[in-house]
Amino acid sequence: MPLAITPALPAGALSATPQPSLRSPGGELLLRPWETADAPVLRAAYEDEAIRRWHMHHVTSPAEAREWIAASHRSWQQERDAQWAITRASDGEILGRAGLRRMDLDHGEAECAYWVLPPARGTGIAPRALATLAAWALDEAGFHRLELAHSTANEPSCRVATKSGFTLEGTRRSAHLQQDGWHDMHLHARVQGDV
Repeated sequence: MPLAITPALPAGALSATPQPSLRSPGGELLLRPWETADAPVLRAAYEDEAIRRWHMHHVTSPAEAREWIAASHRSWQQERDAQWAITRASDGEILGRAGLRRMDLDHGEAECAYWVLPPARGTGIAPRALATLAAWALDEAGFHRLELAHSTANEPSCRVATKSGFTLEGTRRSAHLQQDGWHDMHLHARVQGDV
C-alpha cells in the first residue's frame, strides 16, 4: 500500500554513503563507526555493572562483540540503527557508545542510546556526545524528532538528556522490563528547531 505522506527521509538517504564520523564542537570528541578491532573494548564494557544494569542486551564473549560490530554495519546499510564509538579525538581512546535505534525514515524519528565507560564518567562526555549526535541527526541527516527513554531510577541518564537539550515530555508507566522488574520510563525528545 502506498504511503499517504512524503517520507521525511527517502529510502537510501543514509545508506547511499558510508556512516559518517562526527566531531564534537571544539573537536575533543570523535564519534566514529565501530571497527572489528574494537571488540575487546566492547566486550569489556558489558562487564561494567552500570552498563549491564540499564541495558537489556549484553555482550558476553569476543565472538558476540565481533558480531555486534558486524551487525551495526549491516543496520546502517538497512537504515534501521546506527552505532558510534565515542572516542577522544586526540588519541582515539574509546570512551563510550552512542547510537540511533529504531530509525523510522518515513516519519523522521529515531531513539537515542548511549553509555560511557567508567573512567570517562562524570566528565561531560555523554552530554557532549549526545548533543553531537543529535545535531547531526536533526540538522544534517534530516530526522525530525529524536527520542530518549530511560528508567526513572536512572538519574544520571536524566541529567545527560537534559544537558543535551532533550526536553522531558512525560513518564511512560511500567513501560520497560529490566532484570529487576518493570520500570517507569522518562521520555525526553528533541525536534528540529529546538535550541
